[in-house]
Amino acid sequence: MTEETKENTKDLESSDQSNSMVDMLLSKNQHQTLDSETMILETQKRVWGALKKGYEYSGLIDESDKFLRKNVFSKLDMVVLYVDLVGSTTMTLEMPEEKIAIIVSSFSQEMAAVIRQHQGYVLKFVGDAVIGYFVAEGNGLLAADSAVNCAKSMISVIQKGINPILNQYDYPDLMVKIGVDFGQNIVVRYGADVENSHVDLMGPAMNIAAKIQNMAKPNQILIGNDVFQRLHPSSQKDFTQIVWKQDEWKYRSRATGEIYDVFDYKG
Repeated sequence: MTEETKENTKDLESSDQSNSMVDMLLSKNQHQTLDSETMILETQKRVWGALKKGYEYSGLIDESDKFLRKNVFSKLDMVVLYVDLVGSTTMTLEMPEEKIAIIVSSFSQEMAAVIRQHQGYVLKFVGDAVIGYFVAEGNGLLAADSAVNCAKSMISVIQKGINPILNQYDYPDLMVKIGVDFGQNIVVRYGADVENSHVDLMGPAMNIAAKIQNMAKPNQILIGNDVFQRLHPSSQKDFTQIVWKQDEWKYRSRATGEIYDVFDYKG
């Protein structure tokens, strides 16, 4: 264990503010984006608390549910982000079930917190994946920028925040695959009950973002062309177009009918 990690551990053990910070970070009143170092430190506190003390996250106030119910049957432009935990099946064979549950739960909540920090909505948790979206009505450029910065922050939080704490317990590093796409989705409600019927999103961007994420390698961020075209040229320079092998990728652009371009973040 490095001296820096030891110092961080001391800070974690001596902090009495960890629980309240979780509530503040995940509450609906928290909209100010934390700087990278603060976000990573708070992540370490929460993950350490979950592993060491059995601390449970307070959970998310479901802003997404409220937003979707207000816009049922509306067609909305948005950037969709899928983040999926890599290697969870292997972990289930090598670690106690209760520890896996804590790690997956902590991972999901931390990814949700990053989405909210970048002014996005958390749509849902699906197994060990988290789906978020960034509403682009009126400003697709801002939504694309927010989603890409969110994806980069996710990698940073995992590598610098979560993994150093897991390493102290001899647990394996976490890695993720991230896919991002832009497009129009419709808000659907499954039932007549306005208050309680399940609401969800449906549309091409949801589907393609999931397909893009499936093609990503561990700790790789892939974005669709419709996101890439909405990024500032200075940000576009951080991405490289992927050249697929034969029929490895066969999804076509909704606008041109040509093979849909996908870009890899190189940083």
